[in-house]
Amino acid sequence: MKQIIAIVLLIAAIVGLVAFSFTIKQVDQEEKRLSVDLQHRSTLLAESLRETVEPNFINKSDEYLQTVVEKFANRERLAGLAIYDNKGKVIAVSSNLPKDNSDSQKIVADAMDGDNANGDFVKLEENKMYVFAVPLHDKTSVVGSLIVVQNARYIDTRLQEIWKNNLLRLFLQILLLSIAAILFLRWIIFRPMHNLVESLKLSRSGNKSPNIPNSPFFQPLVKEITNMNRSLIQAQLAASEEARLSLEKIDSPWTAERLKQFVKDILKGRTIIVVSNREPYIHTKNGNKIDYFFPASGMVTAIEPVMQATGGTWIAHGSGDADKLVVDENNSIQVPPDDPKYTLKRVWLTEEEEKGYYYGFSNEALYPLCLNAHTRPIFSQEDYDEYKKVNAKFAKTVLSEIKNLKKPIVCIQDFHFALLPRMIKNARPDATIGLFWHVPWVSPESFSICPWKKELLDGMLGADLIGFHTQLHCNNFIETVGRELESLIDFEQFTVTRGEHISLIKPFPISIAFSNHEEKPDDEQLEIEKKKLLKNLGIEVKYIGIGVDRLDYTKGILERIKAIELFLKKYTEYRGEFTFIQIAPPSKSKIKKYQEFAQAVEKEVERVNLLYKIKNWKPIVLIKKLHTHKELNQYYKLANVCLVTSLHDGMNLVAKEFAAARSDEKGVLILSQFTGASKEFKDALIVNPYSGEQTSEAIYTALIMPLSEQTKRMKKLRNSVKNHNIYRWSAEFLKTMVSLG
Repeated sequence: MKQIIAIVLLIAAIVGLVAFSFTIKQVDQEEKRLSVDLQHRSTLLAESLRETVEPNFINKSDEYLQTVVEKFANRERLAGLAIYDNKGKVIAVSSNLPKDNSDSQKIVADAMDGDNANGDFVKLEENKMYVFAVPLHDKTSVVGSLIVVQNARYIDTRLQEIWKNNLLRLFLQILLLSIAAILFLRWIIFRPMHNLVESLKLSRSGNKSPNIPNSPFFQPLVKEITNMNRSLIQAQLAASEEARLSLEKIDSPWTAERLKQFVKDILKGRTIIVVSNREPYIHTKNGNKIDYFFPASGMVTAIEPVMQATGGTWIAHGSGDADKLVVDENNSIQVPPDDPKYTLKRVWLTEEEEKGYYYGFSNEALYPLCLNAHTRPIFSQEDYDEYKKVNAKFAKTVLSEIKNLKKPIVCIQDFHFALLPRMIKNARPDATIGLFWHVPWVSPESFSICPWKKELLDGMLGADLIGFHTQLHCNNFIETVGRELESLIDFEQFTVTRGEHISLIKPFPISIAFSNHEEKPDDEQLEIEKKKLLKNLGIEVKYIGIGVDRLDYTKGILERIKAIELFLKKYTEYRGEFTFIQIAPPSKSKIKKYQEFAQAVEKEVERVNLLYKIKNWKPIVLIKKLHTHKELNQYYKLANVCLVTSLHDGMNLVAKEFAAARSDEKGVLILSQFTGASKEFKDALIVNPYSGEQTSEAIYTALIMPLSEQTKRMKKLRNSVKNHNIYRWSAEFLKTMVSLG
């Protein structure tokens, strides 16, 4: 639409410019023609009248002269006559003309002084007139002057008519040309182009492609796209066949295509429904436009590639201020917006529900309880009531979505929906339900302080499969169930039987997508991009550290800042040579504890920067802005060291993102021993984040580590992510679910 408007405006500008140029020229020519014609008629009339007036003027017959001038008053374009003596005194004048007019008197004076006819346009009583004067003579000298006054308003009227007619003609030309251009562009250009784009989209998504339009304007392009389309379909078929064959090879890498083929084989037409609080795409208003962004969430980072590979429906809370503007009547939208692969169905929550369920019970009770990060959980009956209410609302949405499905598969994500599995299972016993808990599970003693522990555990045990990141979390959960609920626990199979329902408890270390076809990085290009990014940040140092976390008190950001302070205090040679970039987008900023934490981080950064600042250098750059994965990869690639110092974490995917981004096999990862990732990443520098001295020493070790040692460690980290990526995680989780139902 913008292109059409631009083209129409361009046509209007060109046609308007041409029309105005010709109109100005036409008006100028017409004005000159009419003026010359008026002057000519005035001259003829004045000369003919002078022969009558001159003898009577000499004889001083004033009455006769007045009779003469009155005869020529108000005759169409002739306004009247006037006769002056050589002293400028009016001898006779038509009754409708003013006797005193300075402009007329000046013309008369010039005619008599020069003894020559003289004329010009003047204003008489706000009317445009042409005054023409000829001198009157006796035998030897000029004795007076005769003036002819012509009405010249018709000249302006004629010029206005020309402008009016030409502007009307211009408007009609622009209108007709614009309509013709719009029709031409829409049916001859844009419609075929749109069909070509849709054809390629369908081919790329693996659907049957429609016939490509046979437009005469795009014959060469259509031919090439047809060939490319055919090649793309063949490549997809080859990839699907390769993925099918790779299922039989245990050691072959897991890819999106292999997962797609795997799901197709094991599900046999069954539909996957994913449920989470956080949605993968959030639509927001930006003036008159609607934009979208990908939220900062480890859960979304992990699950979104799976949904793109498997399709299905993702049910989540619609939190964006433009979310309602883009959904259909079923509150659904196809995503990703630029390349739809699956359906996002949004659930709307009231402000009271969001406050109690999300900010209250989920994030002020369950989150600090499970993360065990020395923040006292706040338990409120009102918040728990809202939590139950919202879980029931999501259950209703899920049941509506699966009402016509046989043996549906429902994958529920995280601690926001502990009650949801039981609600769905009670209504649809045939549904296979999986619950993945993205945060740790604490010891039975720690969990026992929750007033609604039995209800939460019973709700979770409505799932057929309950997954955690590590075996330790599985152990803690099953011990908690043993202490709190009447149930039968099988420690060999790691199952819990409650009533007649069996729940399998199993670890599934989550991961990220990993490209198996990365090209060797261009060192020169990487260096150019690094310098450009650092220049934009005003950083000129030899060594860069990076931290990427939500502003969350469990991420160990304050402890990390303290470690950097200790590092610079001990290793003074790195002052002015090392800068740590902390990317920390705001998180849950409506919760007082998070507001206080954000302020504490800002104060600590400011304190350390003031302590060690040298001229334009400061040790820590805090960026409180949400970044895309592509932008984060740029930061990961330029860093010499990445610090992941969570005080407690289920997995922490930043560690895996850093390794995946380092295709140059350089850089060092410093990793907290309290993250799930530390169980897999033995080649990172493992630290206790509570010890600032230990973390500061790890920073020093990382910066002096030889490139050969960095490469050795990074290869192992990357192989771990490559061999245990999100596609493999999803395959194992879904395979286990299918085996249970």
